[in-house]
Amino acid sequence: VQLVESGGGLVQAGGSVRLSCAASDRTEGTFGMGWFRQAPGKEREFVAAISWSGDSTNYTPSVKGRFIISRDDGKNTVYLQMNSLKPEDTATYYCAGRGWGTNPWEFDYWGQGTPVTVSS
Repeated sequence: VQLVESGGGLVQAGGSVRLSCAASDRTEGTFGMGWFRQAPGKEREFVAAISWSGDSTNYTPSVKGRFIISRDDGKNTVYLQMNSLKPEDTATYYCAGRGWGTNPWEFDYWGQGTPVTVSS
């Protein structure tokens, strides 16, 4: 299974960006998926996850109310809508597939990452 992220870039504080993660395998629609991020010199951290059905979502407290994770199984794609961005959101964002939880080892597949830089 390949996961390909897109949508990252440079954005001003307070702005919005939508990340996309396209899966190569339609069966990924039957598994939970998530987003993690890693800032330079820091460990990879959980951002958000969505269940296979889309009925359950989970967010790290620092992004709750600002970020929205969603999925379109018809397109084999998971999205992360990021609003009210802050400089501390600057990181490389990774899509994670086939899992559920807040730890990287709870997911089986990973994308290559897409960088997001938030300028103040």
